Amino acid sequence: MTAPLFACGADLAVLTNGFSIRHERREVVGSVTRLYLGADRDGYVDVPTDEIDRFEKDLSAPAGATTHNSRPMNEVINAVSSRHHLDPDLINSVIHAESGFNPRAVSPKGAQGLMQLMPQTASKLGVADAFDPGANVEGGTRYLRELLERYNFDLIKALAAYNAGPQRVEQYHGVPPYYETQAYVARIVRDFNRKKLAERKAAAAKTVSHPASAQHTPTAKQVSLPDTTEQASR
Repeated sequence: MTAPLFACGADLAVLTNGFSIRHERREVVGSVTRLYLGADRDGYVDVPTDEIDRFEKDLSAPAGATTHNSRPMNEVINAVSSRHHLDPDLINSVIHAESGFNPRAVSPKGAQGLMQLMPQTASKLGVADAFDPGANVEGGTRYLRELLERYNFDLIKALAAYNAGPQRVEQYHGVPPYYETQAYVARIVRDFNRKKLAERKAAAAKTVSHPASAQHTPTAKQVSLPDTTEQASR
């Protein structure tokens, strides 16, 4: 069931992780709140309701501002992930950690958009507009794939390199002793593992309910976190 909660003009959904998502209107769909990014009903993101701290009026947004991409973000992520042979749950977890699904997010260091691409990285990846959700997810996913290949598909190293840069991972032969990077890797791995666990539980329940029709669907494996107790400031 859905419960419409239409916003009057542009609002901000302020998330518990500190990020905010600008939207035109919203509605509750089960355990998630659907945030419509533009004037139409096709461009939206689904955010777990318990991860939204509050709603505020967006007083700074220019009138008529809309997302560049009218497709639902889930559809965009699924298409890009399939193209680069990565699990869409992983890309969702990265976006969640990077920007809280805010396509206009800008970090203090200048990283932009959903997957927080630095301007020079975006340029190398051929992303002309980092605030275009589709182009940003395409570039960020391709970069993550390149890092995975570079580190022989060691997800921990690839995520650390995405956050701190490959040179730091190579300098420290793994996750650098930076609290920010260690927390970043842990947050993504835990979120990704939670999705995989829920997926397996749902598959097991389906097998019990319909044993004859259940089929085995391969999924990405859960990932164990490394021991990163040593911490140092950048």
